[in-house]
Amino acid sequence: MAVDPRGRRALRERRERGTAATAGLDVWDGKERRVQTTEPSLVPSIQRTPVTAAAARPISPRQRLGISPSSISSGGATTFPFDSAAAGSSRLLMSPSPSLPPPLPATGRLLVLYASQTGNAMDAAERVGREAERGGCPAVDVLSMDSFDPSCLPGERSVVFVVSTTGQGDPPDSMKGFWRYLRKKELGARWLEGLRYAVFGLGDSGYQKYNFAAKKIDRRLLQLGAEQIIKIGLGNDQESSGYEGALDPWLLSLWRSLNQENLSLLPRISDIINPSLNNLGDSKIEVVYYSSDDAPQDFIVSDSKKLIERARTMSPALKFHNDGEPQYMLKMVTNQRLTKEDSEKDVRHFELENPSSAISYQVGDALEILPSQDPSAVNAFIECCNLDPDCYIMIRAKGGDEVSKCSLVNGMMDRMKLKTFVALTMDVTSASPRRYFFEIMSYFATAEHEKERLQYFASPEGREDLYKYNQKESRTVLEVLEDFPSVHMPFEWLVQLTPPLKKRAFSISSSPLAHPNQIHLTVSVVSWLTPFKRARHGLCSTWLAGLSPNEEKLIPCWIHKGSLPPPHPSVPLVLIGPGTGCAPFRAFVEERAAQSVREPTAPVLFFFGCRNEDNDFLYKDLWLKHTQDKGVLSPKEGGGLFVAFSRDQPQKVYVQHKIKEQSARVWNLLCSGAAIYVAGSSTKMPADVTAALEEVVRQKGGEAASGWLGKLERAGKFNIETWS
Repeated sequence: MAVDPRGRRALRERRERGTAATAGLDVWDGKERRVQTTEPSLVPSIQRTPVTAAAARPISPRQRLGISPSSISSGGATTFPFDSAAAGSSRLLMSPSPSLPPPLPATGRLLVLYASQTGNAMDAAERVGREAERGGCPAVDVLSMDSFDPSCLPGERSVVFVVSTTGQGDPPDSMKGFWRYLRKKELGARWLEGLRYAVFGLGDSGYQKYNFAAKKIDRRLLQLGAEQIIKIGLGNDQESSGYEGALDPWLLSLWRSLNQENLSLLPRISDIINPSLNNLGDSKIEVVYYSSDDAPQDFIVSDSKKLIERARTMSPALKFHNDGEPQYMLKMVTNQRLTKEDSEKDVRHFELENPSSAISYQVGDALEILPSQDPSAVNAFIECCNLDPDCYIMIRAKGGDEVSKCSLVNGMMDRMKLKTFVALTMDVTSASPRRYFFEIMSYFATAEHEKERLQYFASPEGREDLYKYNQKESRTVLEVLEDFPSVHMPFEWLVQLTPPLKKRAFSISSSPLAHPNQIHLTVSVVSWLTPFKRARHGLCSTWLAGLSPNEEKLIPCWIHKGSLPPPHPSVPLVLIGPGTGCAPFRAFVEERAAQSVREPTAPVLFFFGCRNEDNDFLYKDLWLKHTQDKGVLSPKEGGGLFVAFSRDQPQKVYVQHKIKEQSARVWNLLCSGAAIYVAGSSTKMPADVTAALEEVVRQKGGEAASGWLGKLERAGKFNIETWS
């Protein structure tokens, strides 16, 4: 099951935007493609002379606080996250250093703070920054919330917050520390007097707590004395043009309101409202090329872990948002299809093994996997760039920080083969590019009809047509470049604008007590047809399904704490996991069974659901085995297995119906201190299950249902993990 391993939420972005995962599906799962033949006439070229390095600049304490020197000078330049000197590129403690001076008033600066889980909010925030810069704003800083010290907020004058909501109303990880600070009781109602702000939220109305994180921060800022510039904007993934359908008019209103308040803040506001696509700014990075002849033989890196870490550290989009080298390089030892061959769903059971040692993890944890891209597609992309795949490159911020410390000692250490860099960091085979990608493409189109089409796509008028062409059809970066052959975008821009290759997270479906050197996964292999009947495939799930057991290919893996905390053996459990939502509960049952051998354990009720008993009753034999004798699901031990086959009878039956049927058992276990765990699709299931539990509490206990479940949630005993 694909999950977000951090907090009680799901990695839930929609497939077509590179933002959705379903049970067992790839997180940030773009779509695979059929590689088209590229013209052989493109002649690869190598820049053999390194570009002169820009002068290095140390990061000042004020920048470390998220306060750029440009905000206290007369004409600073915009600092975007692609700049290595940007404060958004480093994580900071949420309390200021006592040795630093208080920040100077930022009257001429527009500060844009974003909280993003999968990248959409960051994209929207960067657009805010670009448009402000285009309008002549003296200083613009675009920063992640976790890189700005919230105690400095009263020193700001104009702040735009761009916030996404994850899972069941949860804030992104980067917002949590910031939000904790804002909730401090000692912050009074006048703490933010003089601050004017605007909030734009990114959410999905398919969830109960739609845009909850953005609404929370908007209310809290008002409570602390800040003043709204304009009303909160709410972007909705369910809309035909995604969140941009709400962002476009909201931004126009924002710029007009700011201009009315302070004419000097946006002296060229007309350039925002009526943008000209004739002036291209500079890219934020530079690429230095080296011939393959310049790389000594001993420079070749044989350690796959180190190679992955170096490539992803070099990437502007990933440099400060990666977890270092993979913790494990695991081997596929079992690749078993759980559903019938003729079933429309292909659900796999994977067993990954570390041959050399045990793997350190807990039940409820998530495994993140870095998938491999199709080598032929990577080669085709490099050919589109007219570059030599065997040349070496070095990437750094233009006019920014400097090359890394390693390169100051040994210039070869920061060089990497171009093909390796693309394969490990740039998602050219699955993720769809953003609207800004098309805008930049238009500057490099030499065919007039292509230029006009790209400019139309980049305009507000072309937003819906772009959505149909790009997101709905799940176009990849490579496909877009092939559709506009006159465009030869410099590699510097492609590095900056191509969606980064993201790790995919999956619930672990095994217990370390039962499998100390293995991790098991339950994964649904993603495939679908676009509106124009083009076959699309999930990158990671399809790659995993294609691996043969015990082949030499190793899988780069990281383990993260999951959103379902491991229960104590003495705590009774009510587990509700239809479909591949059963993945973490397979681990829970295995763990409870191993614990019962050496100590008394509490009973477990498990509610499972699927379409048909014959086609997709996942792990049927395992569950039935644990219902026998003294098994953890045995009715004799107070446990039970209850399965809803939704399509095996005329009237559909789901897990919520089984919960109501077993209301007495559920209520008795709740009275014994049971914890409730729910995992599965985010559409209707969580709300229906919650309603069924509330009905059980009302009927059996006469309690205020919502209050009862709320107390369980606050006590850490009501946990939901969902995805869309």
